[in-house]
Amino acid sequence: MIDRLNAFMPYPPVAVAHAAAGPLSGLTLAVKDIFDIAGHRTGCGSPVRLAESAVAARSAPAAQALLDAGARFVGKTQTDELAWSLTGLNPHFGAPVNPAAPDRITGGSSSGSAAAVAGGLCDIALGTDTGGSVRAPASFCGIWGFRPTWGRVSLEGVMPLVPSFDTAGLFARDGATLLRAARLLLGEDAAPLRRDETPRVAADMLARLGPQARAALAPALARLGGAPVDLLAPDAETLHDCFDVLQAREAVATHGDWIEARKPPLSPLVRMRYDLATRVTAAAEAQARAARVAATLALDAVLAGGAVLAPVVHDAAFRRDADADAAFAFSAAARRLLCVAGIAGLPQVVFPAATVDGAPIGLSLIGPRGTDCALIAMAARLA
Repeated sequence: MIDRLNAFMPYPPVAVAHAAAGPLSGLTLAVKDIFDIAGHRTGCGSPVRLAESAVAARSAPAAQALLDAGARFVGKTQTDELAWSLTGLNPHFGAPVNPAAPDRITGGSSSGSAAAVAGGLCDIALGTDTGGSVRAPASFCGIWGFRPTWGRVSLEGVMPLVPSFDTAGLFARDGATLLRAARLLLGEDAAPLRRDETPRVAADMLARLGPQARAALAPALARLGGAPVDLLAPDAETLHDCFDVLQAREAVATHGDWIEARKPPLSPLVRMRYDLATRVTAAAEAQARAARVAATLALDAVLAGGAVLAPVVHDAAFRRDADADAAFAFSAAARRLLCVAGIAGLPQVVFPAATVDGAPIGLSLIGPRGTDCALIAMAARLA
């Protein structure tokens, strides 16, 4: 396979066993390079981490489940440094190319997985989603992406970042394939989902779209959506601040000692995020955890009425040549929408919906926890 998109890590080819027959036979699988894969090192987007990495003796259970179902492994994919970014612009290993809009970012941190699926280099791919790292790249690359209910997929053998938000997610080019893989990865749903053919629409999230994005998505929203409802409770800024504080405290707890000891050459964006994160106090964390409980209860109450149609991010992907300040500002705006599912540990499925100046932008369904496969099936019917 010729990697014309820089989607894969340039690792030596190592055979990875998969079942000769199974429900995923005939599908090719790529895996984000924060999952352990037997016979491979795990670089986590960092040349220092890669140099320190031992060859994995076994694959992460999430990846192994897909291999045992017959999917054929084709490589480990690029990720942002320590998976701590939404841009996909890794200065150490290069940025993958967005096949749908080559002048735009792929989004991160599951950048390589999204590019590989969008470019036809594999059929399905594993990524992770902490603050939007499956959902944003899926929207930017014009493909399907899925963040599961928090805790439904094992993260054993996967680099942690923010443990109370981290999830293992999937990419595919169509809803049927995504559902096929998700059923193998998740098993039976833990809760039923109302089969509303006209889901309610997150009006307060739509109000945060830029004018071009709102106009581009209007036809799909008119065709698919129903009554308005609000999800940004109590408000977007409170949810965003809650997410940012908890992400900062947990990411520093996960990687701070290693960063201080190794002094790795961090990219400007990751360095900016780390420096800001180290200033967040324990008191702020306690306040944010209380706010998260209240927000989760509010979201659960709304979603008891069924799935909600919502934008994924506020705009299409920005240009690859944007500077660090622009990338930081875009990511902050995107997180104000992406944080909703993360705060409450809810499943969210992304599907292609429109273009803005030729660049894809997706829509999504957010559902009650435990309704993952039914949510994907509902999105496939709608889309």
